Amino acid sequence: MNTLVLLPGLDGTGLLLGEFAAACGPQVEVLPLAYPADRPLDYPELEALIRARLPRDRPFFLLAESFSGPLGIRLGAAPPPGLQGLILCCTFAHQPLPTCLGPLLPPLPHSLLPLGLLGLLVLGPFATPALQAQLAAALRQVSPAVLRHRARAALAVDVRDCLPRIRMPVLCLQADADRLIPSRVSRWVAEHIPGAQRVDFHAPHFLLQVLPGPCAARVQDFMARAADHDVGNS
Repeated sequence: MNTLVLLPGLDGTGLLLGEFAAACGPQVEVLPLAYPADRPLDYPELEALIRARLPRDRPFFLLAESFSGPLGIRLGAAPPPGLQGLILCCTFAHQPLPTCLGPLLPPLPHSLLPLGLLGLLVLGPFATPALQAQLAAALRQVSPAVLRHRARAALAVDVRDCLPRIRMPVLCLQADADRLIPSRVSRWVAEHIPGAQRVDFHAPHFLLQVLPGPCAARVQDFMARAADHDVGNS
């Protein structure tokens, strides 16, 4: 059985990854990590928190979604014991949004962005009442100040220097209808990681939420191949 650690998107709750985790089936042990909902932590602080929570008694894979991509990249460049492979989903290594949006973040209202606009960015025409309700429920769990802090951190992060240092198997899942992080941004990440595989889906930014089954199948295949390769080289 493979173990898969999930690093969530901006909400940090992991609640939005439930259907993807279920789609991985009983043959995968899924360990979702959540970030503190009431403490504004920077990327280095979140990295330290993650490293302390990773499995120590068995090999594992790491999936980093959206906001957590820079964390996954840093972990892949300086891997902890047991990390066999990295999956990056709809993410970035540097400045995912136009620079002009940076000054807009501090004065944003209490909710960071109106829920309708946020839903349009992450779901677009793929939105359903169920997915919109899941998004609202996840955001209600997190302090608005924490959400704003994470958004500003995402605009400032730069882990491009880590990409060529990643020497493990890497799978990049990308969405061609992503309105939040343009596909060219995540494509650039894949192109700068040695040997990275890339899979494109017709989906919005919430790729794992809209297509949990197809994404889980791709991740399972990637983990099986990486684990077999590791055994063959041991």
